[in-house]
Amino acid sequence: MKKIVSGFFMAVVLLVSAASVSAQGKDVVDIAIGSPAHTTLVAAVKAADLVGTLKSKGPFTVFAPTNDAFAKLPAGTVETLLKPENKSKLAGILTYHVVAGNLMASDVVAAIKKGKGKAEVTTVNGQKLTITMMGDKVMITDANGKSAHVTAADLKGTNGVVHVIDSVLLPK
Repeated sequence: MKKIVSGFFMAVVLLVSAASVSAQGKDVVDIAIGSPAHTTLVAAVKAADLVGTLKSKGPFTVFAPTNDAFAKLPAGTVETLLKPENKSKLAGILTYHVVAGNLMASDVVAAIKKGKGKAEVTTVNGQKLTITMMGDKVMITDANGKSAHVTAADLKGTNGVVHVIDSVLLPK
């Protein structure tokens, strides 16, 4: 298990070393804005009127779905959620991707070990996410049993940290 965890951290360091340098001096919103893989997330944060909140002092841990993650949703879902009349539903989904505090990859792995293979975190919207390891990958499971994998971790911002994920998490 030590080799797997060590391998995970080496992979994370290699994946995000360049991104971490570019994230210096930026908050969690600026990190997403600066990523061409997060244009859908940025549009959603703007439509849900969460930019000001996520630019505040924090700290926040953001599990940031990529454009490809949003593309996995049923056809028309994103377009429907971006409509003004669905602002509160969209805000609920987006705040389900945010945890108060700084949860670095090492903190997550430590919590999983302490929890004998899993950890639960409470999101800003009040619901829980379950975090486990699958081999050397961190997996986050939503309230509906759907999972996302962390593909890049520890993108440090001035008011928190961003972890990139490959699926959108949905609250109940």
